[in-house]
Amino acid sequence: MLKTRILTALALLPLVLLCLFVAPIWGWGAFVLLALSFGAWEWARLAQFNKNETTVFVATFVGLGAAGLWLPQAQMWQLPLAGLSLLFWLALVPAWLWGKWTLRRKWTAALVGWLLLLAALLGSVWLRQLKSGALGLLLVLGIAWVADIAAYFAGRRFGRRKLAPTISPGKSWEGVYGALLAVSVYALALHYAKAPLFSALTPWLLLPLVWVLTAVSVMGDLFESLLKRQAGLKDSSNLLPGHGGVLDRLDSLIALVPVTTAFLLFAFFIV
Repeated sequence: MLKTRILTALALLPLVLLCLFVAPIWGWGAFVLLALSFGAWEWARLAQFNKNETTVFVATFVGLGAAGLWLPQAQMWQLPLAGLSLLFWLALVPAWLWGKWTLRRKWTAALVGWLLLLAALLGSVWLRQLKSGALGLLLVLGIAWVADIAAYFAGRRFGRRKLAPTISPGKSWEGVYGALLAVSVYALALHYAKAPLFSALTPWLLLPLVWVLTAVSVMGDLFESLLKRQAGLKDSSNLLPGHGGVLDRLDSLIALVPVTTAFLLFAFFIV
């Protein structure tokens, strides 16, 4: 399993970096749209849509995503989507996890899926278009990766108290603390190295911001775990050998990217 996981990652990494750093904006947008289209199909599995409902859900996402990327008028979607995403991840998801709500209502499942996937799609393209460019986006994504790796090792070494035993038994509060510590070091190192985005804030503003983003990335992981458990699935799919599905790899980023986008958009708006 580990060998398969590594081989899959090595095969995909060059493609991702090529699209991120070399492809034009429209190419990066097309790549993310394609990846999230598979994620839309997996979301339909989590929501237990039938074949016709899945087709409509995925086709609607692709149509809305293409329109959001390439219709000039669709730029006005960014701010409302960012605001809804911020509300969803910071207010609704904690209640959702606490109450263990389900996706039994098909329209609710469809609307939530479209919101999350479209916000992640448009947010990833908007962040790529900033002055900080591909490097800034990659460093933002690094928050989720650093948090995930640190939580894994801290949890294995020090884990005692379960974070959400009925949702994801392997996660612990000690893992979360390890993630927060590692992300703090990561953010401060980038700040003092004058890295894009991270150097624009003082440490006293930067640290609380990355702590919130770390918490959001953890909630993204827990949210997908809850939906998989409710649907009776171990993985969102088996599209990525050794990794599960697209949503299994992107769950934290689907939360992190829109919330980061919202913070930056509202900061620009206020300024």
